Amino acid sequence: MKKECQECGAEINIPDDILVGEIVACQDCGSDFEVTSKTQNSVELKPAESVGEDWGQ
Repeated sequence: MKKECQECGAEINIPDDILVGEIVACQDCGSDFEVTSKTQNSVELKPAESVGEDWGQ
């Protein structure tokens, strides 16, 4: 399965066995996307939330 990167427009290859909630990365720009839904023929992606370091401050 293939999906267009929302950041750079490159093609993201998505494994057929990917599950909702998993993260995929664009090979071109490195952006991470979370799989929000999946049907037999398509997947929906949203930008993955990045968790910053908590240094106890």
